Amino acid sequence: MRKKAIIFDLDNTIFPVPQIGYTLFAPLFALIEQAGYHGNEMDQIKDEVMRMPFQRVAQEHNFSETLTNKSIELLQELAYNGDMESYEDYAHIQRLPHDKYIVTTGFRKMQQSKVDRLGLANDFKEIHIIDPTTTKQTKKDVFAEIMHRHGYKPEDVMIVGDDLHSEIKAAQELGVYALWYDKEERYKPVPGVKKIKDYGELLKVLGSL
Repeated sequence: MRKKAIIFDLDNTIFPVPQIGYTLFAPLFALIEQAGYHGNEMDQIKDEVMRMPFQRVAQEHNFSETLTNKSIELLQELAYNGDMESYEDYAHIQRLPHDKYIVTTGFRKMQQSKVDRLGLANDFKEIHIIDPTTTKQTKKDVFAEIMHRHGYKPEDVMIVGDDLHSEIKAAQELGVYALWYDKEERYKPVPGVKKIKDYGELLKVLGSL
C-alpha cells in the first residue's frame, strides 16, 4: 500500500551532527571536563552527545545532579549560527510527494537554530521539537498525535531515523513501518528492521511497499 506520510528525525538523519557538534558543544565539553570526574570517558561522551538526547548521556555516565543541571542550563541557551549542510542525498527527500514531517528531540533554541540554518521549513508539512525540559511528551506521543490529527492509519505512515532506541522503537510500538538510516554504517543490522545508508534506497523501499 502506498505510504501517505513520512516522519523524519533531524539529527544524523537530515544532517550529520558532527559537522557542527564540536563547535556547538564546545562550552558543554569544557564544563564536563572542568568537573573533573569524566576525563577517561570524554571521547565517548562527545560522540554520544552528538547522537542521543543529553539527558540520556548524563544518566548513562552517572553525571552528578549539579553537573547535569549546569549542563542543561547551558544547553538551553545554545544555538548554532554558522553554515550547515544537509546530507548530500537529502535531495531525494525534497522530491518526495508525500506529506513529510520532522520530529526531533532536544533543546528548543538549539533545534530551531538547526532547522533555520538548514532552511527546512518549506520542505515539511510540520516540524515538531520535543524539549524534555518543558514537556513529558515522547516521540511516540507526537507520532500518534500526528497520525490522529491527520487521519493516518499505521499502514499509511513510515518513520525514518538513526536511533534504534528512540524513533525506530516508537514506530514499532505504533505498528508503523520503521526505516533505519545509518549513513556511516556504524551499526550491525538488526533482525526485523530495514536499514539503509542512502535516501536513494528509500525510493526503492517505498516502491516495494
